[in-house]
Amino acid sequence: MDRRSRARELAMQSLYQLDVQGSEYLVRLGTFLRENSEDEVVFEMADKWSRKTWENLAVCDGLIKTAAVKWELSRLSQVDRSILRLSAYQLKFCPDIPGKVVINEAIELAKKYGAQQTPRFVNGVLDAIFRKLSEKEPAV
Repeated sequence: MDRRSRARELAMQSLYQLDVQGSEYLVRLGTFLRENSEDEVVFEMADKWSRKTWENLAVCDGLIKTAAVKWELSRLSQVDRSILRLSAYQLKFCPDIPGKVVINEAIELAKKYGAQQTPRFVNGVLDAIFRKLSEKEPAV
């Protein structure tokens, strides 16, 4: 597994813990990441992505709600929410990561951690977010 994929996996797991335990988990986040990664680059990416996604949770959740029209965010599994939140953050705030890479990596996480239908659902939601974010502002 390459560094970015490992960092993405750790960030998703961190977001899961934040979803379960709330913001109080932020004080233990570094410990969790250090215990699960010996690579400083992986640690730094996972830490940044976890904290920045949590900081921008309202924006990320708004993107997900707009794209998952028939689904209440609260009814999604915590795994699905965590994958979608991290990916929505990366699509919106990480222009250095190609959108198709974000989506493909999210699908891989969904295959590994989600239910049978999770990869298809994640793909559909993230594709809708990606298309929305890719729309150009109309010229004035």
